[in-house]
Amino acid sequence: MRLFLDANVIFSAAYCEEGRAQDLIALAGRGRCGLFSSAHALEEARRNLVLKAPGHEKRLADALARIEMVAEAPAAVVEWARRQGLPPKDAPILAAAVLARAEALVTGDARDFGHLYDHTVRGVQVVTLARALAMVLGQAKI
Repeated sequence: MRLFLDANVIFSAAYCEEGRAQDLIALAGRGRCGLFSSAHALEEARRNLVLKAPGHEKRLADALARIEMVAEAPAAVVEWARRQGLPPKDAPILAAAVLARAEALVTGDARDFGHLYDHTVRGVQVVTLARALAMVLGQAKI
């Protein structure tokens, strides 16, 4: 399963020693899913870490070792994403997820992405971190 991570998920993986974001990173490390993101999302995560939680560079680097960076989307696709009701700062996230052919965009940003939760747009389902974990675990043989 191909999962595209929003900045807040990357932030959580770097900030929290344990939790859902770390669980998802661990599952990727075991080959249970592929994690993807973009420079736009990574820059936002880094900026928020510097402001709110400096000193988490090692955990960020560990998380990034499991996340493949993909190309930014062209302006036309970003504009399409804005028409989905997203603000300018979040439209590049959905656009990059679509171009990366992600099956899901994982985000905790209910304010901006909440209206898209559990909806599929251009093949990408927008989900919470909890839902993404359930999807990955549901695919696994237990």
